Amino acid sequence: MGLHVIEQGIDTDTIEGRAMFGMLSVLAELQRELIVANTMDGLASARARGRVGGRRPELTADQAALAQQLYDTRDKTVQQIADLFGVPRSTMCRHPKGDTVPRQPRKAQERL
Repeated sequence: MGLHVIEQGIDTDTIEGRAMFGMLSVLAELQRELIVANTMDGLASARARGRVGGRRPELTADQAALAQQLYDTRDKTVQQIADLFGVPRSTMCRHPKGDTVPRQPRKAQERL
Protein backbone atom coordinates (compact mmCIF):
# COMPACT_ATOMS: atom_id res chain seq x y z
CA MET A 1 0.00 0.00 0.00
CA GLY A 2 1.56 3.28 -1.09
CA LEU A 3 1.35 6.80 0.21
CA HIS A 4 -1.16 9.18 -1.29
CA VAL A 5 0.09 12.75 -1.05
CA ILE A 6 -3.14 14.73 -0.96
CA GLU A 7 -1.86 18.28 -1.50
CA GLN A 8 0.02 17.43 -4.69
CA GLY A 9 -2.36 14.71 -5.80
CA ILE A 10 0.46 12.17 -6.11
CA ASP A 11 -0.43 8.50 -5.75
CA THR A 12 2.72 6.62 -4.77
CA ASP A 13 1.03 3.29 -5.57
CA THR A 14 1.91 3.89 -9.22
CA ILE A 15 5.31 4.07 -10.92
CA GLU A 16 4.53 7.55 -12.20
CA GLY A 17 3.49 8.72 -8.72
CA ARG A 18 6.69 7.43 -7.11
CA ALA A 19 8.77 9.04 -9.88
CA MET A 20 6.99 12.37 -9.43
CA PHE A 21 7.40 12.18 -5.65
CA GLY A 22 11.12 11.51 -6.11
CA MET A 23 11.54 14.44 -8.51
CA LEU A 24 9.73 16.81 -6.15
CA SER A 25 11.92 15.71 -3.24
CA VAL A 26 15.07 16.32 -5.32
CA LEU A 27 13.80 19.81 -6.24
CA ALA A 28 12.99 20.58 -2.59
CA GLU A 29 16.50 19.50 -1.56
CA LEU A 30 18.02 21.66 -4.33
CA GLN A 31 15.97 24.65 -3.20
CA ARG A 32 17.13 24.22 0.39
CA GLU A 33 20.79 23.95 -0.62
CA LEU A 34 20.47 27.10 -2.77
CA ILE A 35 18.98 29.01 0.17
CA VAL A 36 21.84 27.88 2.45
CA ALA A 37 24.48 28.80 -0.16
CA ASN A 38 22.93 32.24 -0.78
CA THR A 39 22.71 32.89 2.96
CA MET A 40 26.39 31.99 3.44
CA ASP A 41 27.37 34.22 0.49
CA GLY A 42 25.38 37.10 1.97
CA LEU A 43 26.98 36.67 5.41
CA ALA A 44 30.48 36.55 3.86
CA SER A 45 29.72 39.69 1.86
CA ALA A 46 28.47 41.49 4.97
CA ARG A 47 31.61 40.48 6.91
CA ALA A 48 33.77 41.77 4.06
CA ARG A 49 32.01 45.15 4.44
CA GLY A 50 32.78 45.16 8.18
CA ARG A 51 29.34 44.13 9.42
CA VAL A 52 29.17 41.83 12.43
CA GLY A 53 26.11 39.71 13.13
CA GLY A 54 24.58 38.59 16.39
CA ARG A 55 23.50 40.36 19.54
CA ARG A 56 25.50 43.17 21.01
CA PRO A 57 27.35 42.20 24.20
CA GLU A 58 25.53 43.14 27.39
CA LEU A 59 28.76 44.28 29.07
CA THR A 60 31.38 46.65 27.69
CA ALA A 61 35.03 45.61 27.83
CA ASP A 62 35.56 47.86 30.88
CA GLN A 63 32.54 46.42 32.66
CA ALA A 64 33.69 42.88 31.90
CA ALA A 65 37.18 43.65 33.26
CA LEU A 66 35.71 45.14 36.44
CA ALA A 67 33.38 42.17 36.86
CA GLN A 68 36.32 39.81 36.43
CA GLN A 69 38.34 41.74 39.00
CA LEU A 70 35.47 41.60 41.51
CA TYR A 71 35.13 37.88 40.86
CA ASP A 72 38.86 37.15 41.19
CA THR A 73 39.27 39.12 44.43
CA ARG A 74 36.18 37.45 45.91
CA ASP A 75 34.74 40.86 46.76
CA LYS A 76 31.31 39.89 45.45
CA THR A 77 29.41 36.76 44.50
CA VAL A 78 28.47 36.10 40.89
CA GLN A 79 24.86 37.09 41.68
CA GLN A 80 25.98 40.34 43.33
CA ILE A 81 28.15 41.20 40.32
CA ALA A 82 25.25 40.46 37.97
CA ASP A 83 22.94 42.67 40.05
CA LEU A 84 25.55 45.45 40.04
CA PHE A 85 25.57 45.52 36.22
CA GLY A 86 21.86 44.80 35.81
CA VAL A 87 22.31 41.56 33.90
CA PRO A 88 21.17 37.99 34.61
CA ARG A 89 23.50 35.68 36.53
CA SER A 90 23.76 33.46 33.43
CA THR A 91 25.40 36.35 31.54
CA MET A 92 28.14 36.51 34.15
CA CYS A 93 28.67 32.75 34.03
CA ARG A 94 28.76 32.76 30.23
CA HIS A 95 31.21 35.65 29.95
CA PRO A 96 34.77 34.66 28.96
CA LYS A 97 36.94 34.56 32.04
CA GLY A 98 40.43 34.84 30.53
CA ASP A 99 43.20 34.39 33.11
CA THR A 100 41.35 33.91 36.38
CA VAL A 101 42.56 33.32 39.86
CA PRO A 102 41.43 29.86 40.98
CA ARG A 103 38.61 30.00 43.52
CA GLN A 104 39.60 28.86 47.00
CA PRO A 105 37.07 27.59 49.51
CA ARG A 106 36.23 30.07 52.26
CA LYS A 107 37.56 29.38 55.69
CA ALA A 108 35.12 28.17 58.33
CA GLN A 109 34.97 31.50 60.20
CA GLU A 110 34.22 33.43 56.97
CA ARG A 111 31.08 31.37 56.37
CA LEU A 112 29.50 32.38 59.69
